[in-house]
Amino acid sequence: MKAVIRNYRRGRHAQRTHHYVLVVEGVSKRADAEKLKGKIVSWKSPAGKLIKGKVAAAHGNKGAVRVILEKGLPGQALGQNAELVD
Repeated sequence: MKAVIRNYRRGRHAQRTHHYVLVVEGVSKRADAEKLKGKIVSWKSPAGKLIKGKVAAAHGNKGAVRVILEKGLPGQALGQNAELVD
């Protein structure tokens, strides 16, 4: 499944650099997003490096998910595509 990296998971004073909010293509409800929990997410950098992570939970009521990655992504990754794999 394709997804778009929307933003860091953040609060009022801090952002968590290994946590991201992704919007998954074709998912528009929280119940559908909950079913994606535990799936593997991968992002490929322009240099060809592959960074992987896991879907942790749903985020909000419109189908976004929270993802925890093994390494932080560069700021340029925001708005780019990622891939959900089983």
